Amino acid sequence: MSTVVRTSIASVCVCGGININIAKPLSRQCRFFPTSVSPLLSCFQKKCDLYLPRPVQDGADSKISCSLLNVQDGIDDETCELVSGVELSIGEGDDNIRAYLFKAVKNNNGTGLLLLSDVFGFEDSFTRDFAYRVACNGYNILVPDLFRGNPWTKEQADVFEEWIGRQNPERIAEDISRWTKWLFDEFMAAGISKKLGVVGFCFGGGQVLKVLAQDHGSCFGAGISFYGTRMDAIAASDIKAPVLFILGDNDPLCVVSEIQNIQKKIGEGSKVVVFPGRGHGFAHRPGSPEEDVDAEHAYVIMRDWLYDHLVV
Repeated sequence: MSTVVRTSIASVCVCGGININIAKPLSRQCRFFPTSVSPLLSCFQKKCDLYLPRPVQDGADSKISCSLLNVQDGIDDETCELVSGVELSIGEGDDNIRAYLFKAVKNNNGTGLLLLSDVFGFEDSFTRDFAYRVACNGYNILVPDLFRGNPWTKEQADVFEEWIGRQNPERIAEDISRWTKWLFDEFMAAGISKKLGVVGFCFGGGQVLKVLAQDHGSCFGAGISFYGTRMDAIAASDIKAPVLFILGDNDPLCVVSEIQNIQKKIGEGSKVVVFPGRGHGFAHRPGSPEEDVDAEHAYVIMRDWLYDHLVV
């Protein structure tokens, strides 16, 4: 049995035989806003209502029972589902790895997603806001800490290449594999045999190919790579699931011709969507009203792809 440990926890949840400590519980309901507007910030600006969950029990040793999925009927297209969020960790000491799980409490479609962040890490507000919005569409989305608490920041004294050179690719792959197994096991324990989806931005978009190549169609049924960097073109031939590539044609870090060649190696079912004039990061970090429009379009394309390949 794996023990999940957090020090600043008020309650413990037992799911699928794994002790999961709950930190930063999140539950709110809101309407959609442009992707450049944080839904979390919007709630505090009183543009939507914040629903606090009923307290369970006070004390670090109190336990509650839960399940990964809570499927209910009825969908309100105008309103986000109620979403719960919980920070998780597996292992101890140097082997400790963290993640954040967003779960659709209402209208859960029974589908799990793995979201691989850009170099700014799993605690970055843009990444978490995006994950929250996806969960609003009924998904269960897990965002692992790919960098073990040491993401890239613009304030670092190191140059980027020095920082990225210290990120062990084997360790990152192993951490992703461990969280994939946890998520897959939770669905199996809930009696749901659907395959998972994997979504990644930038660095995480490059990891999508590695994950799917190693998976060989076992756990994942579809992937989405937003302007992936450091792509392994050789790995594409081993991918057994369709991949959606979303990028701009003005991105020096993710060249259209290279992505098109990778898509051809993956074969039938994969797709490349190119946004004219867009550069790196526009879909989850839009910086202008024009980018905001394209970010919204990219989100809709991703949403429809996930639904078509994993839900129906």
